[in-house]
Amino acid sequence: MTFRRRAGRDSMTAVIKTVNLVKIYQNGGVPVTAIDGVDLEVQSGEFVAIMGPSGSGKSTLVHMLGGLDTRTSGEIWLDGKRVDTLSESAWAMLRRKKVGFVFQFFNLVANMTVADNVELPALLAGATPAQARERREYLLDALGLTERADAPPAQLAGGEQQRVALARALANEPSLLLADEPTGNLDSRNTRDVLRLLGEVHSRGQTIVMVTHDARVASLADRVVSLLDGQIVDDGEIPTPRLRPRSGAGGVVELRG
Repeated sequence: MTFRRRAGRDSMTAVIKTVNLVKIYQNGGVPVTAIDGVDLEVQSGEFVAIMGPSGSGKSTLVHMLGGLDTRTSGEIWLDGKRVDTLSESAWAMLRRKKVGFVFQFFNLVANMTVADNVELPALLAGATPAQARERREYLLDALGLTERADAPPAQLAGGEQQRVALARALANEPSLLLADEPTGNLDSRNTRDVLRLLGEVHSRGQTIVMVTHDARVASLADRVVSLLDGQIVDDGEIPTPRLRPRSGAGGVVELRG
């Protein structure tokens, strides 16, 4: 079985781009600006960490990038196509094919097994049952979850649940992986495991945008974007070369072409 390998950063192809993006909430009739004129561009193969204090708009921005929240004004482009004007149903279809999400609290389907949680996104993206099953088995084996395939999420430890969530997010081979505080609910050991997996996925060309409040977590990225009051106040690459992990996720990151 082979999987498509994604282009590296040198392709300079924007996977996700925003133009003057604005999000205003109404709080008791009072407008509250969560995102204020954000221009952001993430190239194919980049790993971008979004940081900022609580209430800075980090999660709002990432949810908007994946169509989980609507914008007030501005533009969102995914794989070269404008998507901010899409209907809710059209966004749902787009997410099935192009966007993977990893959340802080896992958001696994409680009444489905681990295997079914991972297989479902591939089926929704149009894979045949045989293809979805093969992809599921590949990911679960790569993430050390094969023996837990028939278990419900409630029987898994937190780190195991986050690994399942990562497998689910990768099941449809997304153009963009969005991670919202993926280690925020984990202990230090499980945090290291999840970060190792994200690093390996990225090392093979996966485009990732990750929200985090932890500078140590952000150091895994190529670039850190800092938000304050809904605006980008800093955007810079991390210049120091970092050794990518050599073991652990194995097949997940071998998106061979």
